[in-house]
Amino acid sequence: MPNLGPTELLIILALALLLFGGSRLAGVGKASGRAIREFKEETSTLRDEKKPAEVETKKVTETVDGTIVETEKKLEA
Repeated sequence: MPNLGPTELLIILALALLLFGGSRLAGVGKASGRAIREFKEETSTLRDEKKPAEVETKKVTETVDGTIVETEKKLEA
């Protein structure tokens, strides 16, 4: 893939402006921004769903067969 410098990018931008006009380019920019925002929201939602739910626990000391045992028990909501 060729390396595009600032001069080439300006030429491409000028051609796009001449071909499509300013208002149409603004609409394309707005639509692409909206699509990127929706994509980010969906990916963050997927990331949040993968996280395990945080469960509160409580350390409990019990005596089992004459031995002191420390365990963690889940607290019910």
